[in-house]
Amino acid sequence: MGYLTLAGAIAAEVTATTAMKYSHGFSRLGPSLVTALGYLVSFLLLAQTLKTVQIGTAYWSGVGTAAIAVLGLLLFGEGLDTVKVAGILLIIGGVVVLNLGGTSH
Repeated sequence: MGYLTLAGAIAAEVTATTAMKYSHGFSRLGPSLVTALGYLVSFLLLAQTLKTVQIGTAYWSGVGTAAIAVLGLLLFGEGLDTVKVAGILLIIGGVVVLNLGGTSH
C-alpha cells in the first residue's frame, strides 16, 4: 500500500509542477489552484507513505524529477541533451541503489 500512495504523491507533484508552468507566475487562477491543490495532495500522500516506506526511498524517488524533465521536452519544447539524459539516468541509478540498500530501519 505504501508504494501505491507514493505513486499518487508523485503523480500529484508532477501535476502540480506542470500546472505551475501553465500558471505563468501564478497570474492565471485555474493553473494556480491546481498547483496548490496538487502540492497539498502530494504532501498528504507522502506523509501516509512514510508510515511504511523508508524516507530515503520514498522522498519522491526521483521519478517526479525525471517525469518533469520528460514533460518539459514533450509539452514545452525544452531541449534534451546529453547532460540532461545523464542527469535522468543518475537519478534513476540513485533510486535503484537506495532500494538495494536493504530494508533495515
